Amino acid sequence: MKKIIVLALSGVLLGGLAGCGTDSDDSANSSSTTQKTSQSQTSSEATTDFKVSVADAIKAYQEAYPDSDITSIDLETSFGNYLYKIEGVDDSKEYEIQIDADTKEVSKEREEALDTEEQDGVKRKEDKLDLENLLSVEKVADIATKQVGSGKATDWSLDKDMGTTYWEVKVEDGHKETEVKIDAKSGKVLETETDD
Repeated sequence: MKKIIVLALSGVLLGGLAGCGTDSDDSANSSSTTQKTSQSQTSSEATTDFKVSVADAIKAYQEAYPDSDITSIDLETSFGNYLYKIEGVDDSKEYEIQIDADTKEVSKEREEALDTEEQDGVKRKEDKLDLENLLSVEKVADIATKQVGSGKATDWSLDKDMGTTYWEVKVEDGHKETEVKIDAKSGKVLETETDD
C-alpha cells in the first residue's frame, strides 16, 4: 500500500515539474518570438527610412531631363544599397537614370532613340505617369504589409495600367513573396499575388 502511495505521489510530483518546465519553455519561446517580431518590425521600419524621397528622386530626374515625362520609377536594392531607377521619354528619345536613395548621387544615365512608331509623343502619351499627390514609399509599404499580414516591403515600382498610376510593392516573409498593387493616390489595394 505504501509503495502505491509513494509511486502515485512521485507521479504527481514529476507531472507537476514537467508542467513547470513546459510553462518555462513556453515563456522562453514566447519571449523569443516577441524578440523576432520586434526585430522584424525594426528591420521593416529601417527598410523604408530613405534619406532621398520619391519627390527628391523625381526632382533629380527632372533636372537631368527637363523636357521629358517619367514613365516608371523603381526603388530596389543593388549590392546592399537602395537605388531609384527612373525611366522617362520625350518625343524622340527614352532616358534612364539611377539615384542613390541615401546619397542622392546620380549614375548610369542612358539615352536611346525611340522606335519610329513610338516617336512624336505616342509613347509619351501612352506611358506618362501621373505624379501629382503620390503616396509615399513609407505609406504604401505600410498598406502592403498590412494587406499581407506580416513580412517587410523590399521593392517598390511605380507604373501605369489602363490610365491608373499604381505602386507595386514586394513584401517578403521568409520564403514567401507577395506583390501588392496599390492605387498611387487613393491607397486602395488593386491586386495581391503571392509566390511561395
